[in-house]
Amino acid sequence: MAAEKSLQETFAPHNRCFGCGPANEKGLRIRSFPRGEEIVCDWTPQPYHMAFAGAVNGGICGALLDCHSNWTAALHLMKKAGAAELPSTVTADFHVKLKRVTPIDAVLHLSARVVQSTENSATVEAEISADGKITATCRGTFVAVPPGHPAYHRWE
Repeated sequence: MAAEKSLQETFAPHNRCFGCGPANEKGLRIRSFPRGEEIVCDWTPQPYHMAFAGAVNGGICGALLDCHSNWTAALHLMKKAGAAELPSTVTADFHVKLKRVTPIDAVLHLSARVVQSTENSATVEAEISADGKITATCRGTFVAVPPGHPAYHRWE
């Protein structure tokens, strides 16, 4: 995946979002890739993402899941509409369950899939795993917003 362009790099190279913006040098800079019905991402935490010795901060886990799920929803809605560009989507709600310590010294694997959708929204289920064990899960709803909304075309 290293040489392949991510969804973020393809559709929003100037995005400054903390979680997913390629242009945010201090952000998490996740890189999401379509793989069949799922969107996946491998991400390596750094020591400054730590909550306590050996553990990734829960808020960082939430940010990873939120941004990765939002991209999953946006790509799904774009394909469903047969559109050439991504809709501007925002998080309507998301619920994270921290199931066990997410290790700071492992590559984290994120996977997400749409489980329900309408014309303007998608419900996504996602998870973080490390060393083959699920450490956190998320279920969220992401909504396409119209022109005039503060987040409209924010990825440009």
